[in-house]
Amino acid sequence: QVQLVESGGGLVQPGGSLRLSCAISVNISSINIMAWPRQAPGEQRIVVAMITCRDPTTYRTTYEESVRGRFTVSRDNAANTLHLQMNSLKPEDTAVYYCRVIWDLEYYWGQGTQVIVSS
Repeated sequence: QVQLVESGGGLVQPGGSLRLSCAISVNISSINIMAWPRQAPGEQRIVVAMITCRDPTTYRTTYEESVRGRFTVSRDNAANTLHLQMNSLKPEDTAVYYCRVIWDLEYYWGQGTQVIVSS
């Protein structure tokens, strides 16, 4: 079993920043695909950022168009943690943000952390 615990959400004004973290209960060095999906009220869940690796030193990041240039996904293998740095936040970024990994061919999700962007 893999447990994921997100943190770092909260209320922020438009233009502000937040850094989300996801603590993972296993050694993430062998996890090739890690992602941050989000779900806004009344909308479907979408992946806004993903980090994949082909080998231990080569990573690729991809972003949903609306967050590209504002969000940055990263991983800390030593701390078994996934991060999402969110800058220039907009009201439309308001959502519950989840951490998701694929481990042993199964998807694992965290419980989510709420982000509210409002003045």
